[in-house]
Amino acid sequence: MPMEVLARTAERLGLPLSAQQLQQFEEYYHQLIAANRRVSLTSITDYQEVQRRHFGESLAVAAALYRVGVLKPDEGTRVLDLGAGAGFPGLPMRIVHPTLQLTILEATRKKTAFLESLLARLGLEDVTVITGRAEAVAHDPVHREGYDLVLARAVAPLAVLVELALPFLKVGGSLATPKGSRAPQEMTEAGRALALCRGRIVSAEPLPSPALPLTLVLMQKLAPTPAAYPRRPGIPTKRPLR
Repeated sequence: MPMEVLARTAERLGLPLSAQQLQQFEEYYHQLIAANRRVSLTSITDYQEVQRRHFGESLAVAAALYRVGVLKPDEGTRVLDLGAGAGFPGLPMRIVHPTLQLTILEATRKKTAFLESLLARLGLEDVTVITGRAEAVAHDPVHREGYDLVLARAVAPLAVLVELALPFLKVGGSLATPKGSRAPQEMTEAGRALALCRGRIVSAEPLPSPALPLTLVLMQKLAPTPAAYPRRPGIPTKRPLR
C-alpha cells in the first residue's frame, strides 16, 4: 500500500485517508523529489521521513485545528498558507479537507511554478497560487482582511510572523503556526507585535506530531490591523516589532 506510514499516522490523528487521497500523497512525493533536483524545496527526501515530517506534521496541524473548532468538516474556510515553500502545511490539509478555499503565497517564482504543476497533477485546480511577498500582498484590498485562517510553517519568528500574517486575517480570524523548543521565548518576544497588529495568543498546545516535538501556537485577530502594517519588504525581518 502506498504511503503506509502516513496512513497509520492519519488514522491515529482521526483523519483516515481514502485510497484516492493516499494516491494523491504518493504523487505529491514523487513530484516533490523530481522537482527538488532543480529547485531547493526540501532537505528531507527519504520516503518515510517525508510521510512523517512533511505530510504527517501537516495533518497534525489540521487535527489540532479541528479539535479546537477553528476548522470544521465540510466548511469552506478561506485559508492562506503564508510562505508555503513546497506547499506545507496547506496543501496536505486541502487534500484531506476538500472544501478548504486555499490560497498559497510564496515569494520564489521557481517554487510557485512547482506548486502550479503539482496542483494540476493532483487534480486540485481550485487552489490559488500567488507569487509575491507578504509585505506587499497584504496591502492588496483583495487579500487584506480576507481570510479566516492563516497558516505558517517555518516562516519566521513570531515577532516577525505576526506583522506579516495578521493583516491578512478577518477580525476574529486565526493564525496557526507550529513552533519548536523556542516557542515560549518567541511568544514573549511577540507581545509588542501582537499589540500593534491587534492580535492575541489564544493557546499554545503540544502538537501531536509524528516526528519532532512541536507546539502549535494559535493567535486570534481582535481588531483591524493599522494600515501601516506590514512595513515595506524586508523591514519586519530586519527590525522586528519588539
